[in-house]
Amino acid sequence: MELDILEVAGTWSFWDRPVPASVPRDVDLPDALRDSLCLAIQGVRRCGKSTLLQQLIDRYRLDPAHCAFLNLEDPRLSGAQSYVSLDGLVARFRERHESAETLYFFLDEIQGVENWQRWLRAQLDRPRGNVFVITGSNATLLSGELSSVLTGRHLTVELFPFDLDEMRRSDPDATLDDYLSDGGFPEPLAMADGDRLRRQYFHDIVERDVRERIGARSSAAIRQVAQMAYESAGSEMSLRRVAGATGIAADTAGSYLEACEAAYLLFACPYFTFSERKRASRNRKYYPIDTGLRRVVVTRGGADRGRSLECATYLALRRRYGEVFYWRDEGEVDFVVRVNGRIVPVQVTWAEPLDRHDRALERFYERYPQADEAVFVTAAGFEDALSAFRDA
Repeated sequence: MELDILEVAGTWSFWDRPVPASVPRDVDLPDALRDSLCLAIQGVRRCGKSTLLQQLIDRYRLDPAHCAFLNLEDPRLSGAQSYVSLDGLVARFRERHESAETLYFFLDEIQGVENWQRWLRAQLDRPRGNVFVITGSNATLLSGELSSVLTGRHLTVELFPFDLDEMRRSDPDATLDDYLSDGGFPEPLAMADGDRLRRQYFHDIVERDVRERIGARSSAAIRQVAQMAYESAGSEMSLRRVAGATGIAADTAGSYLEACEAAYLLFACPYFTFSERKRASRNRKYYPIDTGLRRVVVTRGGADRGRSLECATYLALRRRYGEVFYWRDEGEVDFVVRVNGRIVPVQVTWAEPLDRHDRALERFYERYPQADEAVFVTAAGFEDALSAFRDA
């Protein structure tokens, strides 16, 4: 039986049903959608990209009848994931709405479609009133490849799991401890046994967005590397140590970490220096995409609130500034960010700052006397500190 692409899209669209209510997301979207410019939303699997697509109907006051949604991981599209299917969707939807000036196509998880980049470039080079919004779960695919093929033809927006403010829109009684323990993946937060789903997320990301992407034979070593990164979050990580613990080459361990970062499973935090050579020679720290995901993955038991607070602070800074660094000499500055061209050191501690934090800052200011006043993030002041960063 020939695939009816419009029928498949109909099950994902809102032509005859209301758009479901959802938690508003804090994301910097463009003022308008244009047929000459693709909007690309990228982020880890299950962080809410599909829901954000739905929210765009209200955000831009669109007519749902003129919006075609298609999840390109729909099993009915197995064997039909090529630009030919995309062509068919656009043609069939145009036939249905011949008099419509603008139609909107929301293409979810597009990374598995063969030659989608060049097909999309052709659509954008000859605008016909068709607006495209795409999502994907791989940063390399939707940044490096988009940048080369769609130069000047796309805007990229990153989406993360909920932060604390977004979590409270779902549960007004949520506390910082809740957020550090459960993280921000939306669906597990609404479940009594959310940890089971979080573990499944970790497995799915490793298998579908890392192993399949790099063509590894087995996901076991990848999973080990990712778990080591999660367990050592906030500490410098030696590739030689990872290689020795997992039985793989150091170069292979490095490529696995890069693939995990591309899949938004974790983030690398490099050493702060103005010298690229010195930065490349230093070990990196790694942080998880989500504190709840880290909790279900790490093997050691017991409370780990201090480390979770550091991870949550990193995520907040990463969302706000993109690049986050650490600095270490005789003591360590947890994070360094650039704010409007200025250097800002950040220290994280559960309670009051300790002498070691001040000593590390003294050494940092000796090296970078032009740096701004340090920001201390504590459990009690977490929300105030992050609000200040958002307003900066």
